[in-house]
Amino acid sequence: MIFSKRNNAYKTILTVLLCLLCAALWGRAQGAPVSEEAKKLVAQMTLEEKLGIIVGDGNFVPGFVRNTQDAGQGMILEDQRSHPILPRLSIRTTAMSDGPAGLNREARKEGQEYFQYTTAFPTSTCLAATWNMDLVLAVGEAFGNEVLEYDYELILAPGVNLHRNPHDGRVFEYYSEDPLLSGKSAAAMILGLQSNGIGATPKHFLAHNQQTDRRTYNAVISQRALREIYLRGFEIAVKEGQPKCIMTSYNRMNGLYTAENPELLQTVTCEEWGFNGFFITDFDGLGSSVAKVRAGHNLLMSGNTEEYEELKKAIESKSFDEALLDERLARYIDFKLDSPRSHGHKPSHNPDLEAHAKIAEQGAKEGMVLLENKDNCLPLKGDETVAIFGKTSYAFNPYGTGSGEVRSLKHCISVYDGLKAAGLGVLEDMKDDYLAYIEKIKRDNLVPDYFDNPKMRKDNGIVDDQAPRHFKNRLVAFSREKELTREEISAYCERSATALITFGRSAGENYENGYLPITEREHQLLRDISEIYHSAGKKVIVVLNVVGVWETASWSDLADAILMAWLPGQEGGTAVAEILTGAVNPSGKLPDSFPLKYEDVPSAASFPGSPNYDSVNSYYNEGIYVGYRYYDSFNVPTAYPFGFGLSYTTFSYSDLKLSADQFQSKLQVSVTVENTGSVAGKEIVQLYLAAPTTQIEKPQQELKGFAKTVLLQPGEREVLHFELDERALASFWSGISAWVADQGSYEVRIGASSQDIRLKASFELAEDIVVEKVNDVLYPNVLLEELSRSES
Repeated sequence: MIFSKRNNAYKTILTVLLCLLCAALWGRAQGAPVSEEAKKLVAQMTLEEKLGIIVGDGNFVPGFVRNTQDAGQGMILEDQRSHPILPRLSIRTTAMSDGPAGLNREARKEGQEYFQYTTAFPTSTCLAATWNMDLVLAVGEAFGNEVLEYDYELILAPGVNLHRNPHDGRVFEYYSEDPLLSGKSAAAMILGLQSNGIGATPKHFLAHNQQTDRRTYNAVISQRALREIYLRGFEIAVKEGQPKCIMTSYNRMNGLYTAENPELLQTVTCEEWGFNGFFITDFDGLGSSVAKVRAGHNLLMSGNTEEYEELKKAIESKSFDEALLDERLARYIDFKLDSPRSHGHKPSHNPDLEAHAKIAEQGAKEGMVLLENKDNCLPLKGDETVAIFGKTSYAFNPYGTGSGEVRSLKHCISVYDGLKAAGLGVLEDMKDDYLAYIEKIKRDNLVPDYFDNPKMRKDNGIVDDQAPRHFKNRLVAFSREKELTREEISAYCERSATALITFGRSAGENYENGYLPITEREHQLLRDISEIYHSAGKKVIVVLNVVGVWETASWSDLADAILMAWLPGQEGGTAVAEILTGAVNPSGKLPDSFPLKYEDVPSAASFPGSPNYDSVNSYYNEGIYVGYRYYDSFNVPTAYPFGFGLSYTTFSYSDLKLSADQFQSKLQVSVTVENTGSVAGKEIVQLYLAAPTTQIEKPQQELKGFAKTVLLQPGEREVLHFELDERALASFWSGISAWVADQGSYEVRIGASSQDIRLKASFELAEDIVVEKVNDVLYPNVLLEELSRSES
């Protein structure tokens, strides 16, 4: 694995692990381990009680009535408070909530005087764009504190699936197209969350990379692509984060539902990775309850009568061993016995929301990526007046929809709010006009164009022109942009020095709405603004308040500056303003490659499956060539490469050193970074490795390490340190089910992005190394014709 010796996140990790070890030793010294207590409790239950807990966390325990429950839509819509299930055994339900970007409690009801708000943190992709694991850890600590102090025990986060295709409506819940960046981000988040004693739940395990037929499609993936790409992020998250729970996905993978696959859950996750937590199903998934418990599940959510009866019948007919049920249930009871509540914690219901807002703001500031800054048009000068165009400038998207929402946030700072607070001049009449337009959208409640087709109408129960009730938080984002005449734009131009327009998109589960490029109405508005302002010698800035990868090639020439803001949480508007005014020097870099056009995405031809949009099988024919591994290896140009991001200063890289020119177990790498510009800034340094192709083909290069500098003053330097181990050199050989490092010459490449390599150095590996032999499992049930460099 690769670490920067400067990175304090891993110091924190070591401290947390040491504390866990001490706690375990102390527990043994005090008496029987918790698992023995859990076994004793299970032994005192009737069969009906056991089944009633493992199916729905108490829903079917005789005499128990839950006063809040999920709505059967794959997300929790009401508080899942803890309630007594079996008072005689002091067993309660687990208080759990959705919330990859913050605790997703119920929203404030109209007229409600007292309400406990929660913080909407930046979404996962925005956090990955910080490349700052200390900061991700800090966000996790604040997030987990709210989980704890609002009396929850389990948070169904973080999402760890890879960004295979930008259309996926849940991309914002996940981190990156690269498994190392994804895994490290998830591990830091898990450690931060669980530092509060609560449980984190990486999800959706595994290959949940689309929303089309999300409960039934079969992801067909080669063993190598699974091990190197799709399992790898989860592997890092599990080994380094030690989560207390894992949630399986709805879909099938290589023929089996992931929830029913013992090779995935037991062989790989438990035996190979050492996972000792419990497994939970995603809510209301399909499949057999017996198969799920056999495979390793300890909790079936939400639980239904059919699942209960199937398990009971299997046990009574002796086709399923009750002892295995007891074993699965005891592991889940372990978690309950180790919860903060069980250890006597009394929730304050009063977390420090002001401090958490500052952490959320810092995450947004470091996650935003400056894509364009022609002729150094940014930062803006403090006395400039800005004409703020675009409905999303006034109705900012802090997060996505569905289980990715944070419905209980107190406020969301818009671009307008942020710029005004920063002291820039703004046109108040524009605000009034746009707010009136936004209110009209809500009042008219018309079905947005994206959903106005037979499939979407059927899926959402739409029968006329009115949007359904659950469109409330997506209505503005998906509705048409406000039209302006050239005369109106010219009038605004006369009164302002700069034009700013925000393009916004939301997204969420169940729909492929993660990649909705610029509409013709938006494009025309930008063209008009660009022509009018540029003819007057004035600047045009575009802010992208979108879920992830966006098409920019068709319009980027119209803008002087482009800021990728992602879905940055409740403090997003402040972060935008501070970056645009130079109060903060942008330091984010892309966790994904931005293609010139969607057709360039390696999975475009096979996404979402076959037959198209009625997915029986989803063929991952691109194999290991996901994201930059594809673009770099096949010389496909991009709009912006993986790892790219501009700054208001410049950095030089020098003095690349390797500890040896022959690899022996480990190799130390160091590089010096200097701020050669005129303002303070942070730089993200990326270490790529080019491996020999003597045995099997490899991508041109792969990310093997990264580090973010401290805030360097002009002329200040920092030496960053990395370590390459055997696993970093290895590729997965499916034929022998092993990670193997090929003999030959390796090249270390230090870059500012995957396509901006600044320094190179080589070392030799004298002979092949079988780094790790693993089980021959999870092979595809359909023959794949994978993408290959040898055939290109």
